[in-house]
Amino acid sequence: MSGNDEHGDDEHDAGEAVVAAVEAVAERIEAERDHLTDLDSAIGDADHGGNMARGWAKAAGAAGDLEDPDPEAVAKTVGKTLMSEVGGASGPLFGGSLVFAGAELADGVTAETAVAFAETYLEKVEDRGDARIGDGTMVDALTPAVHTFKKSIEVDDLEPLEALAKAVDAAERGVAFTVPIRARKGRASYLGWRSVGHQDPGATSTLFILEEVLEVAADRLDAEVPETDATSPTIPDDAESEPGSDDATPEGAE
Repeated sequence: MSGNDEHGDDEHDAGEAVVAAVEAVAERIEAERDHLTDLDSAIGDADHGGNMARGWAKAAGAAGDLEDPDPEAVAKTVGKTLMSEVGGASGPLFGGSLVFAGAELADGVTAETAVAFAETYLEKVEDRGDARIGDGTMVDALTPAVHTFKKSIEVDDLEPLEALAKAVDAAERGVAFTVPIRARKGRASYLGWRSVGHQDPGATSTLFILEEVLEVAADRLDAEVPETDATSPTIPDDAESEPGSDDATPEGAE
């Protein structure tokens, strides 16, 4: 078998794994449809559960119909399907961002391309929703997940599965963070201070998606889902704070 054939087989296997993840997400969102609807009923239009369930079901079907799936093609197919099938702001946020981020998987799924994918996805979600941390949106779950994943891979040198598990924990903390804050974007922002005390449905569905991606990744690697949290195992290696450096002593200290 030639090297190109081996690359093609690896790419096909990765594509099949991405399809499996999409199918798992579709099943999870359908199972959580009523829960997401209840969350959205309190602060929105009560359509998040139904829209997401319908969109992901269609996306799973479209991904499964691809004859020779590769990761980039699957991501872009799913993104385009979500854009056309999911109503409201969720279609462009979840789907449109996925289309752009999918280009980062042109060379397959590696730790490096996964980080690039995550960063691009977050960037597009922030731009499309004009939302940042603290606005009470899916960004509050997505940002800590992406930042934790990137640091786990690039700084702490963790295996991708453990890095992903940490990202899921970070997303879960982000979802909890949306409860006690006032929403500043989306329909929930219209409620003003009455939005305080309600969990954001978009952040919640983001967590569900990440949880299913983690489960499928562990299954594909024939491994257990790591029991971990987002806490850093290391102290940042900051040269300016090393003993003997000019900045080692706090200003004003003798």
